[in-house]
Amino acid sequence: MNNNNIITPRKLPGFMELLPAKQAIFDEMAEKIKSVYKQFAFSPLDTPVLELSEILLAKSGGDIDKELYAFSKGDTNICMRYDLTVPLARFVAMNSEFIEFPFKRYQIGKVYRGEKAQKGRFREFYQCDADIIGLETLPLIADAECLNIADKIFDKLGFKIVNHISNRNILFGYCEDLGVGDKTIDILIILDKLSKIGEKNAKEELYELGIESEKAEKLIYIASLCGEFEETLKKLSPLSQNQTFVQGIEDLKEIYSYLQAYKIPKENYCLDVGIIRGHNYYTGTVFEVNISNHPEFGAVCAGGRYDNLATYYTDKKMPGVGLSIGLTRLFDLLDKNDMLPTLERRNVDVQIIPLGDTLLHSLTLQSYFQDNGIICEINYDNRSFKGKLKEANKRNLPYIIVVGENEVNSLKYSFKDMRMGTQELLSKEECLNVLKNN
Repeated sequence: MNNNNIITPRKLPGFMELLPAKQAIFDEMAEKIKSVYKQFAFSPLDTPVLELSEILLAKSGGDIDKELYAFSKGDTNICMRYDLTVPLARFVAMNSEFIEFPFKRYQIGKVYRGEKAQKGRFREFYQCDADIIGLETLPLIADAECLNIADKIFDKLGFKIVNHISNRNILFGYCEDLGVGDKTIDILIILDKLSKIGEKNAKEELYELGIESEKAEKLIYIASLCGEFEETLKKLSPLSQNQTFVQGIEDLKEIYSYLQAYKIPKENYCLDVGIIRGHNYYTGTVFEVNISNHPEFGAVCAGGRYDNLATYYTDKKMPGVGLSIGLTRLFDLLDKNDMLPTLERRNVDVQIIPLGDTLLHSLTLQSYFQDNGIICEINYDNRSFKGKLKEANKRNLPYIIVVGENEVNSLKYSFKDMRMGTQELLSKEECLNVLKNN
């Protein structure tokens, strides 16, 4: 082939691709997250990557519309899913006659957003979601259950967290009380970025909306309230008697009682009025999880309640609440900061190295170990024995079994512990016993 015709291998920016060693850690993290979802009796679901545009655009709004990967096939307008929540709402509306409520599902899958690829931002990334959908009603214990799940997941992953919890009704009601209810959405957009742009810039943007100075000060103050639940509730309660505001306070009090019943350590969560969440479909509880001592990472898990999302697809009232972990972003942050967890499950338990004409016997031996739950591979490369041992050391393989003619005749195999540097002759049953207990 003419070398001038070779295409330089490259990939699109914003798409993660890992070497096998790191992919194994990624997969193990996903499995741990899935195990917690299953522990809480959530059922699996897998929705299509492609959806009809009218479905995904029903209640997206804002910057999401600009980020959608959209195309047409014939007369059909199609989008790639940008999250897993809207497809869930469509699924539940379509299948409400066939599922039991409350419907608890988890889904781990890729989503797509055509935004500018930059640090911490991906165009293709895995989300790990869990949601609870009710029919007509959904008690607040469901919100608390999602908060408990988030706590359990990061404990299983080995990270200390602080879950910042709020309720959007507090700011909805407060804006009504201040007489600026017609500007609530625009106000929330500004307050949502308060920690990024600072008080001065936030005030200027509020002034541009036509918010008076005194009211802007009050909005900045309430959005800045953050701390231990009971103390923050005491500061919040006297600020308004608006019905929506009071409902938000009462909801947070109820949720707090559940968090105490779950015995979640108080240092693992706080009440933070500034947590608003950007999606328009959130209607009540909202939360964002930060890794302790690493606030610069931003939210590594988030979610909330959405009472009206399914109304775009059905006349039935289907309130929901859920959480989502952007696993690709989380993994990337941990990787870049040398914080990846250690791989608990080895990719290979033992490798068999056949010498001479012993491959067929080695295949039988491999089947024996695999049938007994051992991850076993055969090194059938043409390199020298010394080269194979060097490669085994490079891969940090724990055990090697050498199969030569003497081993085949005696049915005693050279079993080498690569970590200890020891070697002994063992039967296949003795080899299995060592592998099972290490």
